[in-house]
Formats: sequence, C-alpha cells, structure tokens
Amino acid sequence: MEKFYDILKQLIRVPAVVGAEQPFFMFVKRELEEMGVEVEYYDGVLVAKGNDPTKGYISAHADRHGLICTGHNEFQYAAFIAKNQADLLGNSNSEGLLKNFEMRFVDQKVQAYQPWSGTYLGLSTIQDAFLCPRRNNIIFKIDNFDHLMPGTPIAFMDKLVINDEMVSAQIDNAISIAMIIYLYELGYQGTAFFTAAEEAGRSWRFLLEYFRRFDITTNELLVLDTSPYKTPEELALLDIVLRNRDQNGVFRSPLRNRIKTLAIKNKIKYHFKDAYLKNIMKQEGTKKSIGVTELGRIIHASKGEIQGTTLQIPTIGYHTMEETASKKSIDSMMLILKKLYL
Repeated sequence: MEKFYDILKQLIRVPAVVGAEQPFFMFVKRELEEMGVEVEYYDGVLVAKGNDPTKGYISAHADRHGLICTGHNEFQYAAFIAKNQADLLGNSNSEGLLKNFEMRFVDQKVQAYQPWSGTYLGLSTIQDAFLCPRRNNIIFKIDNFDHLMPGTPIAFMDKLVINDEMVSAQIDNAISIAMIIYLYELGYQGTAFFTAAEEAGRSWRFLLEYFRRFDITTNELLVLDTSPYKTPEELALLDIVLRNRDQNGVFRSPLRNRIKTLAIKNKIKYHFKDAYLKNIMKQEGTKKSIGVTELGRIIHASKGEIQGTTLQIPTIGYHTMEETASKKSIDSMMLILKKLYL
C-alpha cells in the first residue's frame, strides 16, 4: 500500500475547496492520463474511463471544506455561502455541525489560491471565527488577506500524519480519490467519477446530468466516502460502513450483498449505518435524520433508474484537519474494491 499512501499524501496537499475544485481536478486528470486512462471533464464532474467502461461505476467527491472570500477582509465557510446552497434546508447533519464547531478553526493555517489555475496567493492563520445567525454561516478573521478579491478560495493547510495504525488529515474525501487512482494503477478498467460540491449538497446533480447526457442506467453505482463516528471505541469495532438506505431512498443494488458477503468471508467488521442510527434513536427516544448521501439523492431524482450502494471508511474528527481512520479500514476497503473489480 506504499504507493497508495504516496498518492494520498500528494492529494491532501492540493487545494480543493468546495466550489473551487478545478486545480484538484487537473491534478487528478494528469495522474490518470499518465497511466493511459482516458479522462473527460464536464461541469462538476471529472470522468475516468478504462478500456472496459461498463466494468464498474465508482464515484467519490473531490471537494473538501474551506473558506471563500466574500468581500473586503470578509471570509465565510465555503459550503454554506448562499451561492453554494443548492438544497440545504437547515436540517442536514453537516449544517448541524455549524452550531458548535467554529472555535476549532482558530490558529489554523490557510492558503489562498486562484480558483482556476491553482496559483498560490498567500499564506495566513485564522485569528478568530464566529457564527453569524443572520447568515447562518461562520465568519472568519484572517490577517494579511485584505488584497484578496471576492470569490477567492482559501484552503486549510494540511498534510497526512501516520501514527501507529492510524491515518489523520482532512481525508474526506481525498482518501477515496486516492483509492480510485490506486485501483487504476492496479489494472481497473471501468469508469470512475470525481464530483464537485458534495459538501454543499450539489454533487448528485452533476453526476445525474452525466448519466442523462449519455442515456446510461445502472444498478451498480458504488459511492466511496468516509463516515463519521464520535469515539475511538466505536472506530475499533468497525472496518467498513455499509447502508441499506438514507433519508432519500432505499439502496437496491446487487453490490450491497456482494460487499457484505466479501466482508463476512474476509473477517471484515461492518455494520449498516442506517440501522445503527435508528438503534441509537430508539435507545434515546429521539427522531433524527438517518443521513443524506449523494447516492440517495441520485436514486430519488432518477426515480430509481440509477441505483447502487455506498462503501465508507469509519472516521473520528469528521470535517477537521485531524479526521482519523485506521489503516485496517483502508486495507479492508481496498481488499473489497480489488475483489469486486480486478
């Protein structure tokens, strides 16, 4: 897996703020084209094709959280500025996080870059952050960025940290992208999608548009991602995370049972996140969302013409620079991808 970690280390260093993913897409495009993989770029989605494009359909979102300059010396959390809010109604799990996590960003190093070329525009540190209730967004105070124009993305400075058997960084969702690139390196010949603006709830539209553009239907779309947990103890009980459904739809794909069978056969620890969340709600006597995924939105909007399942790595420290996953989880996910597609 040394090559996989080399790829991941590089990806983490390339900025991919939600809504300004172009430099990241160009980096991924070059990496794949160097391997001889055909790559096409459409609005909001980069599409890679091996020699047998229908051999598989794997998807992962490319964007990561960051900031956007929205005025003179004004910086907001990129996922929740008005132009990015496609269909966020204030009830998503991500938005729920806004209410209690602004202080985690103080003293965090950030870099500004040109949204198209990726040209570096400067380095600074977040001095302060506060939740603005009128705009329902976090406003940041950053020194020495008064020269930046509105629309300039600002990425968190990050690098991969490997301690013992754990891997930490802003790995959502560079880790899934690294897996797909590595899978092509190992000989995968199917199709892969890298989507933009997932953290703003928009990526499903770009992916669905691609399927409609070429009149493609499938029941085997596999969406890779990370899945948040609260404690290291929960993490220790899991290698991979599966789902029967999300808030928007039921996942009806033969892939789900194939993955479950592979997990059992290879002693990979798993559970179904929707069942797990329902169980917690039952114990607490509460009623909350069982989560919203890119796949669920596509299933719902396509009326089931596009179907599939999700495969996720359990992590703690969700949406931070220290999001952490175990090497065992990474190995387990890679094993399943190899068994399915190679």
